[in-house]
Amino acid sequence: MDGKKYSGCIFDLDGTLANTLESIAYFGNGTLAAFGLPPIPTENYRQLVGNGADVLMKRMLAAVRADLSEKALREFRAEYDRRYESEPMKLVTPYPGLPELLTKWKTHGLRLGVLSNKPDNMTKYIVRELYGDLPDLVQGQREGIPKKPDSTAVLDMAKDFSLLPEQILYIGDSGVDMETGKNAGMDPCGVLWGFRGREELLSHGAKYLVDSAQELERLVAEK
Repeated sequence: MDGKKYSGCIFDLDGTLANTLESIAYFGNGTLAAFGLPPIPTENYRQLVGNGADVLMKRMLAAVRADLSEKALREFRAEYDRRYESEPMKLVTPYPGLPELLTKWKTHGLRLGVLSNKPDNMTKYIVRELYGDLPDLVQGQREGIPKKPDSTAVLDMAKDFSLLPEQILYIGDSGVDMETGKNAGMDPCGVLWGFRGREELLSHGAKYLVDSAQELERLVAEK
């Protein structure tokens, strides 16, 4: 790791560190059923997630052609939150090789962060369950802080790490993540094991694409 190219890495969560697709679909379809609405195929959730829970709710309802009042929409979101918070680790797994990679990077002094548009409480819970205290900073969507691709939160992490943006690799699986890295002046790296595909990552500015933890490790270790 001597001569490593980056001194820090900041990760997205869903589709990057955690395979949560089946989990989100499970709770999303359970919420739809509670409102008498039909389910959405699990694979379709790949295109629904990434911009926070409020946007997810609206995309789900649009997908089943449901039109709820503002009051009913708030109740719909509350039902989803209740279900998710009752079993946040249901059907959630880390992607292969990532727990080992983060452990290795932590040992070698790389600063590690997680930034998600998922609500802050669920982001922190899932990261803790999957990765313990390996990440130095973990943050989800919080009141008063703009969501990704706004760069505010990710630049605050860089300051906390005492690193310049160019010393940090931003790693994610969606166009939102690639734009987040670009907006912050960080190199964006797209992972091909996540929810979106190569074309979206490249069209939104990915500097690198990787398809395994091993390939990610080689990228960060390059001189």
